[in-house]
Amino acid sequence: MNEMVVAVILLLAGFVLLIKGADFFVEGSSSVAKRLRVPSIIIGLTIVAMGTSLPECAVSVTASLSGSNGLAISNAVGSNIFNLMVVCGFCSLFAPLTVQKDTLKKEFPLSIICAVLLAGLGLWGMSVGRVDGICFIVIFLVYLIMMVLNALKARKESAGQEQESTKMIPVWLCVVYILGGAAAIKFGGDFVVNGASTVASKFGLSDTLIGLTIVSMGTSLPELVTSAVAAKKNEVDMAVGNVIGSNIFNILLVLGIAGAISPMAIVMENIIDILVLIVMSAVVLLFANSKHKIERGEGIMMLVAYAVYMVYICIR
Repeated sequence: MNEMVVAVILLLAGFVLLIKGADFFVEGSSSVAKRLRVPSIIIGLTIVAMGTSLPECAVSVTASLSGSNGLAISNAVGSNIFNLMVVCGFCSLFAPLTVQKDTLKKEFPLSIICAVLLAGLGLWGMSVGRVDGICFIVIFLVYLIMMVLNALKARKESAGQEQESTKMIPVWLCVVYILGGAAAIKFGGDFVVNGASTVASKFGLSDTLIGLTIVSMGTSLPELVTSAVAAKKNEVDMAVGNVIGSNIFNILLVLGIAGAISPMAIVMENIIDILVLIVMSAVVLLFANSKHKIERGEGIMMLVAYAVYMVYICIR
């Protein structure tokens, strides 16, 4: 019983470190980006998306190193489904989420292609091997270079314009936030994996179920908080960009690094969950394409669909 109490404390402490670490990392990184006059959609798709996805990266890489590969894959896929259906759905309750044409044409389809690639690997070889992981990382680097080029172009176009009168933290404090946040995320990831694995073994639950529920929800809290705050402040570009960018990051870099470290077996349950992600992504893309925004009614449907999916994975 004492071991169980310690595991739960580790799990909760890990989530706190992950969330606060990501919060500090995002605040420091966003402040640096704003000083460089980078638009909010680019910040959302890159720095904020990567910052809020660091918990998933920490958990999946730690799980891969410790041999809990089922937890690594289910955490990434579960987080993507949560980001898409719950984060976007919840944020649309505050204000309609406007989706830019470029995001609809480029980043959103890319996130679906990433999920299709992962499903293809599962159906073909039932694993994400080292070569597959390296390929994912290379694709991510190409995506990141494209984002940087877009940011430089946007900065050039905004040259001469007045900078937004937003309160920015000093450069030295940005560095402290970024380094401190990264350290908190690292240790938080260790705590979550250790705690979740112990809880799973004690209750006889699979790594896949734990990864899809407790761990994926916990590691996705930074995306939920960040996007909800952005939506409330009417920074809807950052809210949507954060979700789409995080989903691309989770598959290409998180699973890419985890696969490059240790080949990960994909079971049939993982394939079903990836197919659910693809279908849900296509539906949300249709919602966004209809009026170039996700409205409250559509957001409620997304939340209901996620609740149904949760019931399914708990009883299967």
